[in-house]
Amino acid sequence: MSKRGNSEGSITKRPDGRYESRVTLSDGKRRSFYGKTRQEANQKLLRAQKAIAEGLPLAGERQTTGVFLETWLRDAATPRVRPKTLLRYQQIVRLHIAPEIGRVPLARLTPQHVEEMLSEVSAKGASPRTVEHCRAVLRNALHHAMRHSLVGRNVAALADAPHVPVREITPLTPDAARRILDAVLNDRLLALFTVALACGLRQSETLGLRWSDVNVDAGTLSIQRTLQRVNGAFAFFPPKTPRSRRTIAMPAPVMSALLRHMKRQLEERATMGDAWEGDQWGSLVFTDEIGRPLTSFRVSRRFRKLLHLAGLPPMRYHDLRHGAASLMAAQGVSARVAMEILGHAQISTTMNIYTHIAPELQKDAAERLSSALWPENPLALASKLASNSPDSRQLG
Repeated sequence: MSKRGNSEGSITKRPDGRYESRVTLSDGKRRSFYGKTRQEANQKLLRAQKAIAEGLPLAGERQTTGVFLETWLRDAATPRVRPKTLLRYQQIVRLHIAPEIGRVPLARLTPQHVEEMLSEVSAKGASPRTVEHCRAVLRNALHHAMRHSLVGRNVAALADAPHVPVREITPLTPDAARRILDAVLNDRLLALFTVALACGLRQSETLGLRWSDVNVDAGTLSIQRTLQRVNGAFAFFPPKTPRSRRTIAMPAPVMSALLRHMKRQLEERATMGDAWEGDQWGSLVFTDEIGRPLTSFRVSRRFRKLLHLAGLPPMRYHDLRHGAASLMAAQGVSARVAMEILGHAQISTTMNIYTHIAPELQKDAAERLSSALWPENPLALASKLASNSPDSRQLG
């Protein structure tokens, strides 16, 4: 009988009742896989043979989920995701996933393991959003494992998704928007909050603006980069998505606010002299008093304080971006145009905000529809319809 070639396999039944499939590697060594049934052992053998044929590493029966996740974070996630996203992935794995299922062999991980992990994370006080992130990170990692034939299925995708309450978006009315602008009117960062509310920029986009991105003659802003603080250091990154790299028109009052802000910044620069640090950052539009980049924490804290001093309800800085979308909807701007201004990757994101229109705006829409369908006086029409309606006693 001829000797088995590389990647050829065999299946035998062991004394303990399990089935063992074995495959020969290119170096002559053999790898064993085990299953409770012959079919299970054969499936593992087929996956191993496929991996060998494609030059991919084999999943070890003893490789734990924790070890795999560490490898995935280092080799797969690090080159592909933004630093802040990577930090979030690492926190999710270290604090939540690894303590619960890190010791489970990757090859034996089941949907039940995942669901139990999510329940434990929730029971320990994590927010629903964090629980959802745990499943999402594990699902991404196992998708990578599937593509490399380390597992045969994505058990995180098969596990029941945790329930995450939908955060209601409170539409910003024009009156509320004017009150916000009044609250920040005399603040040093007036122009920053004005740009956020009138143009709908993300905070990282606003903080990454340079004066070279401001076209005074055309009245436009170009979004070319974002500014983020990672591990205590500022760094520039490309916009969030390809659609986020955009040029938008500014309302005239926004341009005026920026020009006043430029004048103030030039005065601060003259006062600081050689201590001014703005040049090394490429002349950012929004800086602190000596030209350094602003942190998102400082801006958000200042915004909340101004709202409190003005007697306005609490609001996240990001709500200014939602507010811009609400105002566009209120003024009849099409969702497609709003999508381009806001830099959304999908129209569904824009529509999700557009559907949260305030009741008074819905009433206005109903009245406009009424005028279009029934041009005559609505009250006279209602009276005519009532006089022509059958007696309610005749209805059955």
